[in-house]
Amino acid sequence: MDFATLRDCCSVSTCGQQGTKVCPLSRFVNRTLIILPPSGRVGYLLSFPTHEAIKEGPGVKALWINPTPDLMDKQLQRWATMSGVHPIRIPGYWMDKEGLDIPIGAPLQPGEKILYRLHGGAFTICSSHPHDYSALIPRDLLKNCPSFRRAFSVEYRLSVGPPYPARNPFPAALLDTLAGYSYLVNECHYRPSDIIIMGESAGGNLALGLTRYLLQHEHTLNDVPAPPAGLILSSPWVDFSTSHVTPGSSVFLNAESDFVGHLIGLENYSTFAFLGPHGKDGAETNMYISPASLHIEPTFRGFPRTFLIAGEAEVFLDQIKTLRNRMVRDMGEGSDSGQVTYYEAPDSIHSPISLPWHEPERSDVYQHIAEWMDML
Repeated sequence: MDFATLRDCCSVSTCGQQGTKVCPLSRFVNRTLIILPPSGRVGYLLSFPTHEAIKEGPGVKALWINPTPDLMDKQLQRWATMSGVHPIRIPGYWMDKEGLDIPIGAPLQPGEKILYRLHGGAFTICSSHPHDYSALIPRDLLKNCPSFRRAFSVEYRLSVGPPYPARNPFPAALLDTLAGYSYLVNECHYRPSDIIIMGESAGGNLALGLTRYLLQHEHTLNDVPAPPAGLILSSPWVDFSTSHVTPGSSVFLNAESDFVGHLIGLENYSTFAFLGPHGKDGAETNMYISPASLHIEPTFRGFPRTFLIAGEAEVFLDQIKTLRNRMVRDMGEGSDSGQVTYYEAPDSIHSPISLPWHEPERSDVYQHIAEWMDML
C-alpha cells in the first residue's frame, strides 16, 4: 500500500487538549518520511521526482528552466559559495484547471491570474510534479478560484544532510524559485501583477524569501522582476531557531495534536540539512531563513497582499503569529486599506489544506482563499 493510500484510509480520531482531528497513522507516516535519511538501504517510504530529471507521464506538461546567475546580488553569491551551490537548470511543471488544455506559456485570458506554487516538505521531501501527492493543493486551488486557470511549479533542489554528504542547503532552493519566477516574467512575459505565489510549510518560507529578494532588487539589478500581486501562505515554516520554544508555547501545547513537532530545534534532520554551513547563526539571524525569529526584527514594508493561514492546533502557531504581527505592523490588516488577511483555522493542525480527511476545516480554508482572491 502506498503512502497516499495509507493516509487516505486512516480513520480520524480526536487527540490533544483541543480535541483536534488527528490521524495517528498519518502522523507516523509523515514523521517517518521526514526523519529518515533520503537515500541508502533504509530510506523514505516513497521516492520523489527530483531536480535531476523531468519525469514524464500522462498529462504532464514540463520544460527545463534556465538558471539565472545574473540575478544574484553579492550577498546571495556569498551564501551560495559558502554552501557550495550555484544556479542550475531545473524542471518546471505546468498544471491546468480540470477540463482545460492550455499550451505552455500561452498568453493570459482577461482577468486570469497565474498560480506560482512552491511545495512544502521540510526542504527534504515532496515534489512539484503534478502526480505527486501534494499536487492536490494546486489542483484544489485551480478548482476553487475562478481566476486561476493554470499553475506553475519548479522542482527546486531538496536538501540532504548527514550521515550522507551534504547537498543543496540554503540558498539552493531560493536560487531555483528565483529562476522559476524569472521564467514567468522574462520568458513568458506575464506581468508580476498577474502572478500569485503560494507556498505551504517550507514552501511558504520560500515564498517569503523570494518576495523579499524581488523587493530588495527590482530597481538595483537588471532583469530582476517586480514582486507578485499576492501571497498565499499556508502554515509557513518561518523560524528555524528555537526562539519560539518556550514553556507554554504552541510547541508544547500542540505537540500531541500535530504531526510536525519533530521539526522544532536545530538537531532534526531536515533543519540540519537545510541550514548546512549557516547553522545556528543563520537560523537565528538570517531573515531569509527565519523571518519570524525573535532574534531579529525584519521589515515587511512593500510586501504584496498576503493571505496567511495557520491551524489553531499546530506546533508552528506561535511563530506564524509572530510573522502575522510583523506583517500587520508594516502592511496593515484587513481587506480594505490593509494588506494582510489572517485566517486561523479552528480545530486544525499543520497546513490543513494538504490533508484530504481534514474536513470541514480544509474546505473552509479554500472558501476563504477564494473570497480573498475575488477581492484582488
